[in-house]
Amino acid sequence: MVYFGIFLKNGHQHSVDTKNEMDTPCMKTSSNLEERISDLIKVLRSFEKKQDIMQKILEEDREKQRKSAEVQQPAEKKKDDANIQPQNEADQMKKSEKLFPNSVLFKEWGEDLSEDDQREAQSLYEKYGYNVYLSDRLPLDRPLPDTRDPRCLKKSYPKDLPSLSVVLIYLDEALSVLQRALRSIINRTPKNLLKEIIMVDDHSSNDNLKGDLDVYVKLLEQENPNLRIVRVRHSEQRGLAHARASGWRAATADVVAILDAHIEVHEMWAEPLLTQIKADRTVVVSPVFDRVNFDDLKVITYHPNAHAFDWALWCMYESFTPEYYKLNDGSLPGKSPSVMGIMVADRKFLGEIGVLDEGMKVYGGENVELGIRVWTCGGSVEVVPCSKIAHIERAHKPYMPDLGPAMKRNALRVAEIWMDEYKHNVNLAWNIPFENHGIDIGDISERKKLRERLNCKPFKWYLDNVYPKLDPWDDLLAYGGMKSLDADMCIDQGAVPGHTPIAYNCYYYGPQFTYYRGTGELYIGGIKSHKYNDNRCLADIGTEETEPGLYNCKEAMQKGMGIYWDFTQGDRGPAQETGLRRVPDGKHLVAGSLFPVGHRLDMGPSSFRCLKKSYPKDLPSLSVVLIYLDEALSVLKRALRSIINCTPKNLL
Repeated sequence: MVYFGIFLKNGHQHSVDTKNEMDTPCMKTSSNLEERISDLIKVLRSFEKKQDIMQKILEEDREKQRKSAEVQQPAEKKKDDANIQPQNEADQMKKSEKLFPNSVLFKEWGEDLSEDDQREAQSLYEKYGYNVYLSDRLPLDRPLPDTRDPRCLKKSYPKDLPSLSVVLIYLDEALSVLQRALRSIINRTPKNLLKEIIMVDDHSSNDNLKGDLDVYVKLLEQENPNLRIVRVRHSEQRGLAHARASGWRAATADVVAILDAHIEVHEMWAEPLLTQIKADRTVVVSPVFDRVNFDDLKVITYHPNAHAFDWALWCMYESFTPEYYKLNDGSLPGKSPSVMGIMVADRKFLGEIGVLDEGMKVYGGENVELGIRVWTCGGSVEVVPCSKIAHIERAHKPYMPDLGPAMKRNALRVAEIWMDEYKHNVNLAWNIPFENHGIDIGDISERKKLRERLNCKPFKWYLDNVYPKLDPWDDLLAYGGMKSLDADMCIDQGAVPGHTPIAYNCYYYGPQFTYYRGTGELYIGGIKSHKYNDNRCLADIGTEETEPGLYNCKEAMQKGMGIYWDFTQGDRGPAQETGLRRVPDGKHLVAGSLFPVGHRLDMGPSSFRCLKKSYPKDLPSLSVVLIYLDEALSVLKRALRSIINCTPKNLL
């Protein structure tokens, strides 16, 4: 350690250009310093090779001690129990005592740690969001379980696959985790394919990601003289999308793989991905991610799934299309609406379609934006089951404990650029006004020009052809809080689980979110983004003595409950009644009022200003044209009835 400190102090200096992305290490050294660097590298290489051996020796020693304790002479066991037992109990209590009983890190791990070790492990966990204490004690080249479909093992791949640039993005990553990622990529990627590794540092502040990491990278370069390792350092934190774009700009191989830094690649991870791109340069592919637990760092098998999202643009896993499962072969690539974040693409094609939106901030939404752009602008997205990467699932993201504000802002940006008439669904999902929401989404003019230049398809095409599972919400008539005109109270979903809605003081948050659809369905307590999920409908169970309740819509229909309601909004008076009536029998529910679509839920009385407006008496006459093709009869009748009832007879 002393030698290492002297080495750093005696001239290992990096010249960092704070304006350019590329960081080329510069060292002014004497021959003496070169010799010292060479000696140090040899020491580090030797230490790394012996690390596993040392670990095995320690484990063998512990096992010998355990066996020795088990075969103690009977005479030793006959010592005074009265003296030994209290001591044993005290030792046991001391051993099992947890300093952080509420920490999720120690819920299933760390039972035998000393108090000092517990403090160290907890401190590192809070800093990084995963178990760095354990990571620092695991081999850098630890083996991973082979979790691929058995059919993958029988596949062969072309010999003339394209070359590969691997981009690793990191921000204050744990050194051992980053080292393990580098080691796995080098050890498990064919040398004739791996051209370079691009390391993008989005302005880390950890000291060991400077000197210590520099030394380790130098070691890797010595071991792999034909491998190019490029360092890119940002002079300020610019966010995930910008960091990935920086890595793409630095890459020179045929294909670029953009990865997180807290990963380990499996054997044969690259060949299946490169094979897909060799066959079609416009496909963007993703491996299947096995989960690495944040606490014990064990690898948990994840099965192949599509990468999807909801209207708030939070990403999620989802099943492939029914057509995929009819093939009955889980080793085949499957089409996906989006990418989860790790992506592999033809480098030039990715550039042609705009790489990533560098106007995104920090984290979130950039993967959905890429998926929509690839599909609508001439490409496709696939998940490749025979390619596996083990990915640490953080318990929290230290660089931003609350991702909500950045995610909301990025989602609105994506919606404004790509979603056309469906863009307000993002506002609905985040419960913010359609206009004048006060959130700065940045300059989008260049991205809109890109969309026009690429002649991309409309978002409706994407919903119809790529992601039909996403509910378009295109028949929502109103949303907000339904407020009684008889009492200053709102309808509320009440206790969950339970089926009884209640009247409660209006506060306009989740349990009071109310959505009224063109079908007549009324949802209380939220609305689902996907067609395969069921909403909670206000339902009349069909008996006079029982009040309406909240039931899953499909369940209510199967049981013959009434879930369709007519709603008329306005001030109740002699000439007009306000409230809900059940279709078709007209059973009255409650007098009330819904805010119009597009208004924020917490606007209160200001939403009713339209009711106070007056209009000219001599308005022009009106013809209403209804277009239909195989429309449901009840829907068409409801449209006609609403037009006749709600349009002044002297105008219609």
